[in-house]
Amino acid sequence: MTFARACAAAEVALGTARATIVDGVPVAVVSTDQGWFAISDECSHAEVPLSDGDVDDCHIECYMHGSRFDLRTGFPDQLPATMPVPIYPITIDGDDVLVDVANPIHAEEN
Repeated sequence: MTFARACAAAEVALGTARATIVDGVPVAVVSTDQGWFAISDECSHAEVPLSDGDVDDCHIECYMHGSRFDLRTGFPDQLPATMPVPIYPITIDGDDVLVDVANPIHAEEN
């Protein structure tokens, strides 16, 4: 795996998302009660930043049309989006959040 620094952990408050670029890839870094997540920062429906949306439990909702994505799989569970978005391996190293955009996680739909 090829992890790169995305941001400082202190820059992402619990229950929020932060937009960042990792190796040229737009990523939303998300902190929840269930842990840390990294998801593509572009809604598959409207091509707007997911990081501007609301975080609830293990989901992020696109502010534009209300599509909601599971942070664990990238799959939408609320229309109008029907296509998943990439999610990425994430780890915390000291004070830094590291993301591996070279190896997206492809979860199977449940």
